[in-house]
Amino acid sequence: MTKTEAAHAASLTLKESNPARGKRGRAIWESRYLYVLLLPLMAYMALFQYVPMYGLLLSFKEYNYQSITGSPWTGLDNFRELFGMYEFKRVFSNTLIIAFGRLLFEFPVPILFALLINEVRRKRARTFYQIVYTFPHFLSWVIISGIMLNFLGDMGVFNIILQSLGMEKTNLLTDAGSFKGVLFGTSIWKELGWGTIIYLAAISGINPEMYESAEIDGAGRLRKITAITWPAIKGTVLVLFILALGNVMGGAGFDQIFNMDNAAVRDSSDILDTYIYRATFLQGASFGFTTAVSLFKSVINCLLLLAAHYAVKSRGHGGLF
Repeated sequence: MTKTEAAHAASLTLKESNPARGKRGRAIWESRYLYVLLLPLMAYMALFQYVPMYGLLLSFKEYNYQSITGSPWTGLDNFRELFGMYEFKRVFSNTLIIAFGRLLFEFPVPILFALLINEVRRKRARTFYQIVYTFPHFLSWVIISGIMLNFLGDMGVFNIILQSLGMEKTNLLTDAGSFKGVLFGTSIWKELGWGTIIYLAAISGINPEMYESAEIDGAGRLRKITAITWPAIKGTVLVLFILALGNVMGGAGFDQIFNMDNAAVRDSSDILDTYIYRATFLQGASFGFTTAVSLFKSVINCLLLLAAHYAVKSRGHGGLF
């Protein structure tokens, strides 16, 4: 037997002993061009997502502005300093309140809007609504904060209308009790249309014959939504909810709060991200301390993500993996 025949026989023996491995190998080879297309994405993820994780070592060091490896170890001192600060309790509670408030008030709105858009019969009207409600997504928070200042400020349109009706002026942007409502409202307005895209994509995959059959059986619009549309997008909703819950500590909205924040409402609007920014660039805190805050956020997000995933899986629904 030649060397080539012996190698071929050994390969066949290996495949017979492990047929799953042989099938997996053939599947990978048949999809080799798709894996090649994934290489740039994998390189991006490795370079910009995983390599920077090396910097997490700063959480346990005192950075000496020379190198991470050359900086002295401090153990858990940065975390002790973090948990011992009075401001930490305030910004941590604000982060949780705003983030879970977004889940409660903002997350369901794109779902409801997608269901309403799907009920519009005229295609041109659907397209018009989608364009109008998606356009604000492309405006930066710098522009939107300027719009809100001109609309809700002390001399804004809102207060002019109140005065014309004989009512007292109120500045919602400097009222700590109303500021969170302004955050939720402006975020809904900005991201409503963009958030519906993935739900509309899921709805578009529903067979139209199902609606026709339901209509023949006498089902109304509400019944068709609850019996056909909702079950079709329920899996998508759960996956997005898990991802949203896994980004609670970072989902409070740094860009929005940074541009709309002011000293009058800072006690109720200051979150971990804005605190890290001020501590790093304005107060001159050590990079080790601010990295410890970021690591703390990431650990909380990871735990919430896993908890949400297994909670959904335990109820018989598909999770992330």
